[in-house]
Amino acid sequence: MSVELNHTIIHARDNRESAQFFVDLLGLEITSEWGPFIAVHLSNGVTLDFATIPAEHIVTQHYAFLVSDDEFDAAYARISEHGIEHYADPHRQQPGAINHNDGGRGVYFMDPAGHVMELITVPYGGWTS
Repeated sequence: MSVELNHTIIHARDNRESAQFFVDLLGLEITSEWGPFIAVHLSNGVTLDFATIPAEHIVTQHYAFLVSDDEFDAAYARISEHGIEHYADPHRQQPGAINHNDGGRGVYFMDPAGHVMELITVPYGGWTS
């Protein structure tokens, strides 16, 4: 068996708010709820398990998602429609823009808990042959 990421826990001030933000933005579904977790399954089998913890214990993390061009277009339209602050770069020096790194498109924005989210259409370094 090869090693694969199965799930990760994403700390949130409100697990439902953060999970709903994510599924609304990317057109996904909340797939299960158990214990303190609200789960969202991604197409590659990885589960994001959102868990409510006290805000003062949340450490900002970075989550990058590889999406298709169509998924990027739909998500970026929602980002724009909802007035979500977004940037072409992780240092937030290029507000209201996207990047074209590695021949694709990318955008950075914050989720409700303050995590840095990134959508990219091409992996860093470009497509492998």
